[in-house]
Amino acid sequence: MLSLGEVLMLHDHTPPTLHSNPLQLSKLALPIMLVTGNILNHSFVEPRSCKTGFRCKARDSRGVAIEKWKRDGVYIDKQGKLRTFNHKKLSRKRCGSLRGQGWKYGSGFVDGIFPVLSPIAQQILNFVQKEVDPNRIWSSLDTLPSTHATWDDLINVAVQLRLNKKWDAIVLIGEWILFRSSFQPDVIGFNLLIDAYGQKFLYKKAESTYQKLLEARCIPTEDTYALLLKAYCTCGLLPKAEAVFAEMRKYGLPPSAVVYTAYIDGLMKGGNPQKAIEVFQRMKKDCCQPSTETYTLMINLYGKASKSYMSLKLFDEMRSQKCKPNICTYTALVNAFAREGLCEKAEEIFEQLQEAGLEPDVYAYNALMEAYSRAGHPYGAAEIFSLMQHMGCEPDRASFNIMVDAYGRAGLHEDAEAVFEEMKRLGITPTMKSHMLLLSAYSRTGNIAKCEDIVNQMQNSGLQPDTFVLNSMLNLYGRLGQFEKMEEVLIAMEKGPYTADISTYNILINVYGRAGFFERMEDIFQSLPGKSLKPDVVTWTSRLGAYSRKKLYTRCLEIFEEMIDAGCYPDGGTAKVLLSACSNGDQIEQVTTVIRTMHKDMKTVLPI
Repeated sequence: MLSLGEVLMLHDHTPPTLHSNPLQLSKLALPIMLVTGNILNHSFVEPRSCKTGFRCKARDSRGVAIEKWKRDGVYIDKQGKLRTFNHKKLSRKRCGSLRGQGWKYGSGFVDGIFPVLSPIAQQILNFVQKEVDPNRIWSSLDTLPSTHATWDDLINVAVQLRLNKKWDAIVLIGEWILFRSSFQPDVIGFNLLIDAYGQKFLYKKAESTYQKLLEARCIPTEDTYALLLKAYCTCGLLPKAEAVFAEMRKYGLPPSAVVYTAYIDGLMKGGNPQKAIEVFQRMKKDCCQPSTETYTLMINLYGKASKSYMSLKLFDEMRSQKCKPNICTYTALVNAFAREGLCEKAEEIFEQLQEAGLEPDVYAYNALMEAYSRAGHPYGAAEIFSLMQHMGCEPDRASFNIMVDAYGRAGLHEDAEAVFEEMKRLGITPTMKSHMLLLSAYSRTGNIAKCEDIVNQMQNSGLQPDTFVLNSMLNLYGRLGQFEKMEEVLIAMEKGPYTADISTYNILINVYGRAGFFERMEDIFQSLPGKSLKPDVVTWTSRLGAYSRKKLYTRCLEIFEEMIDAGCYPDGGTAKVLLSACSNGDQIEQVTTVIRTMHKDMKTVLPI
């Protein structure tokens, strides 16, 4: 088999040249740019602005700014040699627009243009995806000619790899560009690496890459800081994330919407939505206008918290600020209503999307289907599914999963299985989630044999059941009173590769509590600290429920006090369980007073 280098030699015989790309817009004051036609005693560069497309401003020895300068110029390279270049000619080449711009936060696309791979880029992509030996990949990349076309091909390949979340391959290409190739170090290469390291939770490597960027005298863009900040947030390093803002101000770059958006995005991915809300408030206080992406993230945040009213409030605020929603914004709002099963509101937003001149995509249709599914209207979801196909929008795997779930929720397990089989017939491979949804459909009917068959199918297709699947089987056996099989599953979980989580033991506590096996229930509860698991509100409420059914009011109050002392706040379910334990009006009044007093002390959601 030909190596990548041998294939590419058939395409281009241009010999590699050292520092073949002389465009130096991404550098700091060194090397100093000399402008032809102007006699200067010396020149220096002013601090950069927050614009990514920044341009150096030279001043002469008298401090007078040179407003006009010719495009043709010379520069001094690292060896102290004068080199000439023509800006206009370079900018006409594709590479001319890429150098110095940086790897963009978010999509990773450069200049917002979706890359179309050249034949050579496609060969590079195929080779990098198939080859497992990093040294072989680097050796093959060494044979590439150091041309503008090669540079563009490598960046476009990196974008394609990012779409497929191939972070290891991106790291290999990024490290080769910066530390092994003859290309001049450029901010796009550094940003590329920071992004990949952040996605792999390697914040220290992302941090060291930023330091190397500064040492190479490249100019960090707002996207550089956004990517670094997101890496810290994803790893839960909030003090370091805050330090990024101080670093930006140090270099005269006030945090922009891009940076704030990255901060919010990182906090959401790091599981810290409350902090994300605080940062959003700070952003507005700092008079930084939120972008469409910022609002979309926040609408999604409140949607996931089942607070669609807050999502709608943000949507209205967004439009009042003349910030135009895009299709992702509308889809996020449809999803917010869908999670609460609010079909009419979801449909209303879907219609607004179309009235705004936007063409619904598969994600928008899926969101509307989800609304009908959650509301218990499977045939409504089926109508949207048919409409999507009629409009020329091809359903994806998620579309079929939503239909399986819609029929399963409504107890139509045969229809759910028919959709599952249709998905396979069309060549769409069912995922773990697809099998889980079908398992849930049959679990609702108590069909143990069919559920066990689905788990076997899952294993035969190469999918290993995870904790969620085993918890579902655990719950099914428990509901049907098959405690021996339930204990067998528990033993397999504790010995197997999938660790039992708090949900596993919540199921056991609930099942044994309902069955009246208090001793076994308490044994399981007392064993949690030894398994490094902390009881959550479901654990405490399930335990309370066991005694509440027997009207053991005093015991319920004792457990409730333990719950509060453990720092676990009750929810609505806890209050209902406590009230159900009451036998007279005095007890009801006592419980009501305690619950009301507690809720006054609890934190509320920050206002928008």
